[in-house]
Amino acid sequence: MTEHTLIAGPSTPVALEPLLNRHLIGGAWTDSADGETFDRLSPSHGALVSRSARGGPAETEAAIAAARKAFDAGDWRFLPGKQRAALLLRVADLIDRNRERIARIEVLESGKPISQALGEIEGAADLWRYAAALARTVHGDSHNSLGPDMLGVVLKEPIGVVGIITPWNFPFLIVCQKLPFALAAGCTAVVKPSELTPSTTVILGELLMEAGLPPGVLNIVLGHGDPVGATLSSHPGVDMVSFTGSTAVGKRIVAAAAGTLKKVSLELGGKNPQVVFPDADLEAAADAIAFGVYFNAGECCNSGSRIIVHEDVAGDLVARVAALSRRVPFGDPLNPATQVGAIISDDHLSRIDGHVRAARDAGARVVIGGGVLAVPGLDGRFYAPTVIADVTPDMALAREEVFGPVLSVLTFRTEDEAIGLANDASYGLSAGVWSRDVHTCLDFARRVSAGTIWTNTWMDGFAEMPFGGMKESGQGRELGRYGLEEFLEVKTVQMRVARGRSLWVDNG
Repeated sequence: MTEHTLIAGPSTPVALEPLLNRHLIGGAWTDSADGETFDRLSPSHGALVSRSARGGPAETEAAIAAARKAFDAGDWRFLPGKQRAALLLRVADLIDRNRERIARIEVLESGKPISQALGEIEGAADLWRYAAALARTVHGDSHNSLGPDMLGVVLKEPIGVVGIITPWNFPFLIVCQKLPFALAAGCTAVVKPSELTPSTTVILGELLMEAGLPPGVLNIVLGHGDPVGATLSSHPGVDMVSFTGSTAVGKRIVAAAAGTLKKVSLELGGKNPQVVFPDADLEAAADAIAFGVYFNAGECCNSGSRIIVHEDVAGDLVARVAALSRRVPFGDPLNPATQVGAIISDDHLSRIDGHVRAARDAGARVVIGGGVLAVPGLDGRFYAPTVIADVTPDMALAREEVFGPVLSVLTFRTEDEAIGLANDASYGLSAGVWSRDVHTCLDFARRVSAGTIWTNTWMDGFAEMPFGGMKESGQGRELGRYGLEEFLEVKTVQMRVARGRSLWVDNG
């Protein structure tokens, strides 16, 4: 089904030597003890991209032990912030130097377009530079008002060993939203990338070793969530878990972590609304809506997959979005003209199509798309740009995360109704509002429960601005100063500065 969708044709045939990925444990690259491996085929081209060691409990526990040893030895956590910053800056330079190599592997494993991947790698390098700046700013407080003989000091210290579990949709960018901040704080880490996209995290490990990171400060274990992620979540040697992925898995991590009461930071799913008022710039809104729902093929927690538009302009706006949908180039991710690439797997493609079929059966109207997309010359997994109107709040499509290039359209009459619909979801990651009236935008920003609010734009992001969700979209924050604070523990030191103290026991 094409619906006149613009197709970016195949690029030159894929020719690559498959990567052989191993675990990084205690500064050494190692295979699994049992020799088990797993393969990753390109979702767009079908070529073998990588063969990776498949980790189990033994490899995970060895990596945790290495991280624990490195943290307890203190060489990294007590290293002056200036020196930690210098290493992070070297990593940023190495990422820049290897940008094309990293981006190509990212494209082949994830299916995202090459132009997008190059931009993400550039943004990731900026995150390392920003975290390097923060490494020199860690400080606590002092209290000089506790009396003439007391001085209070509040220290901020690295929390310890951090388990970092990352998803397949932004494999390099998301590990770079976590790892440099953990390292800047003085933590050590064990990273588990998705089994669907392991290779760019391994490349990052190589760059960190090249930059001079001490052995054991970073460890990487490849494999599946069970047992690798499950072990990280429950192991008493791990002080914190930072996870990005689905809400369902996030809940399982919280349950697993409860046994040791370790800190858990979660960036989870979203069903993110954009509310469009009748005075909005409809041309700008339509373009941002198309970007918000088709970016990364909709496989994005911040996808603007739910628009709530005033009845007076709903028909006009939907027509504009449908017209733009036909002009967005879907196709070969290696073609620089492509803006939307392949879906990550056959299972996920079926899941997306199931959501669309269920909405149609429930009475919603498919304006454009609604099926698998054929790209000439490729036998990959593609889904057509899809806009579905006449969606009602009780439909699953209005409430559940599709994680694909599918837009649901709801309508409203009053501002209170619009805000009620925006808040009528178990998620609270992000939300947007379109209006020329600043008062309308500010009222929306204050009343809608979401970790990020965009006004008259969508999905702008900056290293300085914190990111995270409310409700079932997660807990904790990444990026900004808050991204560093996530990896710090607060310690109170109370010092008696005068000799002696009042005796509690009367010695006579």
